[in-house]
Amino acid sequence: MSPVLSQANLAFLPVALPICFYIVWTDLKFMRIPNIAVLALFAGFVLIGPFVLDLGDYAWRFAHVAVVLTIGFVLNLIGGFGAGDAKFAAAMAAFVPLSDATFVIYLFAGLLLAAWATHRLARRVPAIRRATPDWISWDRRDFPMGIALGPTLAIYLAIPAFL
Repeated sequence: MSPVLSQANLAFLPVALPICFYIVWTDLKFMRIPNIAVLALFAGFVLIGPFVLDLGDYAWRFAHVAVVLTIGFVLNLIGGFGAGDAKFAAAMAAFVPLSDATFVIYLFAGLLLAAWATHRLARRVPAIRRATPDWISWDRRDFPMGIALGPTLAIYLAIPAFL
C-alpha cells in the first residue's frame, strides 16, 4: 500500500466506520442492509475522494463500483448473495484500488468464515439470544453477509493506522 493510499484510507475511515458498524447491526437484527447506508457510504467516497486521490484513480473507482454491482446482482439472481449485500459490496469497491483487490478478497474470505462460525455459535447461546430476542438473523437459514462485509471495509481502511 502506497503512502498516498494510506492517507486516503485514513481520510475515508471516519466516514466509513460508523456505516460499517450500522450495517452489521441492521443485518443481524433485520437481515437487511438499508439503501440509505449504501448511499451514505458511496456519498462519503464521492465527497472525500477528489481531495485524497488523483483524478484518474478517482474516476477509475467508479468502474470498480459498476463491475462489483454487476457481479453482485448476478450472484443475487442465482441466490448466492442478497441485494443489499450486492449494493454494499459495490459501494465498498469504490474505496479499494485494483492493486489491493486481491488482498481485500482474501480479507473478506477470512472474515466471512470467522463471521459465519461466530454467528452460528452465538445463536446457540441462550444468554445471547435473551439479550437480542428480536434479531431476525438468529432464526433464518441464510447468513447476514453484512457482518463480514462491514468489518472487511473497516479493517482494510484502518490498516494504515497500524503500520
